[in-house]
Amino acid sequence: MISIDKLNKKFGNHQVLFDIDLNIEKGLITSIGGPNGSGKTTLMKCLLGLVKYENGKISIDDVDISTDKKYKEKIGYMPQIGRYPDNLSINEIFDMIIDLRGNPVNKKDELIEIFSLEPFLKSHMRTLSGGTRQKVSAVISMMFSPDILILDEPTTGLDPNSSSRLKDLIQQEKEKNKTIILISHIYSEIEDLSDRFVYILDGKIRLNDDLNNIVATSGEKNLEKAIAHLVN
Repeated sequence: MISIDKLNKKFGNHQVLFDIDLNIEKGLITSIGGPNGSGKTTLMKCLLGLVKYENGKISIDDVDISTDKKYKEKIGYMPQIGRYPDNLSINEIFDMIIDLRGNPVNKKDELIEIFSLEPFLKSHMRTLSGGTRQKVSAVISMMFSPDILILDEPTTGLDPNSSSRLKDLIQQEKEKNKTIILISHIYSEIEDLSDRFVYILDGKIRLNDDLNNIVATSGEKNLEKAIAHLVN
C-alpha cells in the first residue's frame, strides 16, 4: 500500500499541494482526476522521486521513500508523452532499459506481440507516430511486472484496438493484486477501469471514495455529472 501523509509542495512562493493525505491500496485501480494545474501531476512526480517535497511523508509498504530509493524498482511508469532519444530504434530503447534495470526477467516479447510492434522494432523513434510511441511506453511500464503501475493518460493517441488491449492488461494486473494509479481526464475511461476516485482541486483533495459511492451520493447518472454536483 502507498501511504501519503500531510504532503506539501511549493514552487517558489506558489503552494501546489496542501496537506495531502491519501492511502492507495493494493488490488485496486485508483484514479486521480482534476483540472490542469490542480496538483495531480506534481503529486505523482513526488511519488516517483522526480520532485522533492518540503514536508510530509510518502511510504510504500511502510517504508519511507525518502530513506530507501530502491522502491523505484517496484514502479512501472507510463507517462502521457514518452520522451526517448530520436536516433535510437525501438529495439535499442528496450535493450537500454533492460540494461539499466538489470532485471533478467521481462515480458518484452509478450507485450511487443500484444501491441503489434514487430514491424516497427528497427524504426528510429523520430519516425514513429504518437500512438506507436505510446505503445513503446506501455511496454516499458509493464515489461518487468512491477508491483506498482502509474499510468498518466495511458490511452492518449492509441487506436481503439490498442486502447482496448491496454485496458485488458490493466485489469489483468489488478487481478494480480498490483497497486495501480490511473491519471485521466476521460471520465468514461475512469468509470470503466476504476475502483476508487480521487479528485484534486487547487492542491487539495476534494473527493476520495469508492467510485460507485461518489456517483450514488450525487444522485447523478455518471461520474462527470457527479463531480460537477459535489465539487463547488
